[in-house]
Amino acid sequence: MRKLLEVLGGLLLLTGGCGVVREFWPAFRIMGFSDRLIGRVGFLHGWELFAHIVLAVLGLVMVVVSGRTDRA
Repeated sequence: MRKLLEVLGGLLLLTGGCGVVREFWPAFRIMGFSDRLIGRVGFLHGWELFAHIVLAVLGLVMVVVSGRTDRA
């Protein structure tokens, strides 16, 4: 379970971070699938930067929680 949380959290953190960078620097096209993923959700139109920040924070939380699972 710990490894799964680490991997998923790391992917979310990377995806959200790349999305934030891409919002400020449009020439940055690495991890472009997150742009298509968030662009397809209708209620997030206009809130893409916020959605990428939420993805990055959620990924960070998952990585931190995965580090604490064995200690509990």
